[in-house]
Amino acid sequence: MKSMLPATILVVDDNRGILSAAELLLRAHFRRVVTTHNPERIRALIRDESPDVVLLDMNFHAGINSGNEGLFWLTEIRKLRPAPAVVLFTAYADIDLAVRGIKEGAADFIVKPWDNERLVHTLTEAYRAHVAASKQGAPPAPAMQDAICWGTSPAMQQLRALVERVAPTDANVLITGENGTGKGMLARELHRLSARSGRPLVTVDMGAVVETLFESELFGHVRGAFTDARTDRPGKFEAADGGTLFLDEIGNLPPYLQAKLLAALQSRTVTRLGSNRALPVDIRLLTATNRPLDEMVARGDFRQDLLYRINTIRLSLPPLRERPDDILPLAQRFLRRWADAAGRPIPILTEAALRKLRSYSWPGNVRELEHALEKATILSDSPEISPDAFDFTSAIVRPTPTPPTTLEEMEADLIRRTIDSHAGNLSHAATALGISRQTLYNKIKRYGI
Repeated sequence: MKSMLPATILVVDDNRGILSAAELLLRAHFRRVVTTHNPERIRALIRDESPDVVLLDMNFHAGINSGNEGLFWLTEIRKLRPAPAVVLFTAYADIDLAVRGIKEGAADFIVKPWDNERLVHTLTEAYRAHVAASKQGAPPAPAMQDAICWGTSPAMQQLRALVERVAPTDANVLITGENGTGKGMLARELHRLSARSGRPLVTVDMGAVVETLFESELFGHVRGAFTDARTDRPGKFEAADGGTLFLDEIGNLPPYLQAKLLAALQSRTVTRLGSNRALPVDIRLLTATNRPLDEMVARGDFRQDLLYRINTIRLSLPPLRERPDDILPLAQRFLRRWADAAGRPIPILTEAALRKLRSYSWPGNVRELEHALEKATILSDSPEISPDAFDFTSAIVRPTPTPPTTLEEMEADLIRRTIDSHAGNLSHAATALGISRQTLYNKIKRYGI
């Protein structure tokens, strides 16, 4: 039996029966098969799924068999960067149309009804040619984990439209949202789409900056400015010069430090600690918080003039519980990511499992969903993931009727509490426990956690 190719295939056809049959056939030969009956979703799917090959129908409306629709979408796909290989799919064996499509950039042509072996062979050859072309200098597709998954919900699509308008400007942007909604990822997307994308994106977690080192961290210092200052050191503002500075958790900054930050933003200069020379800096400022800054201003906990300065544009990320339609595309992305990392086939999420995911409130938002899918992928011994793979009781404080008495019970209890304290992040839990991730996975299986 031939090994499965590490390729993603996108099948676009208005006939749902054809989509189901093609997916059933191709799933045995390619690592991932994505289907859609709506050609208007092609751009978004290519952006989000990064397919290697697109199997593209030529006609999408009943009674129209000119093939013009397929040629139009072929042209649109070829405009994208990086562009996947395209194999045209038609029920009409028109040699002239096939020649025209190939001249316009299609890799090959398949006639319906298709021969299974021929279809698999054609897509395989298109994939191999695509990989060979990429190795000869075509730009690689961006890493999936670095690209934001917009989903399909109206709220996220509206946010996406606003991001695409705002990103090319130099406007200061404040990103708000609950923990785990993806504020950092949205900041990276704004930088990626900006004119500064070729320059650095410098991130500072304001909640982690020690107050006594605030000026040194952001503005830099000169030699001798304090006891351990043995050399001159630029701060984060200078490091971001020409690029983007992202101040995460801006709401955690105490008022007296807010004044120092405001002064630097207003003057667009920084003065290193221990120096009297102001240095000009050219940055685009992005900030993020999960705290209610407007209420903090009313209480006097956050400066109103600083809020005005950072809040030229405000982007709000909705919590996952308000956009259940995005759970499936996010889950598919995470399943693919962790399956690829483990070098195993991507498991299928059953309908019952999806219903369970959609019915949960997700207090940890997208981050909690990612950890849930990571755990389910690692521990699954089946090609399908059932509802039993998800245990959401970890979000609730568990009562302990009787304390653990044996060493095994104590170890299981410690592991459970450590996983809970790290919001389900198994990598962080393993580090906290001082064991490898694989050892942690083995113990989770052993104790049925």
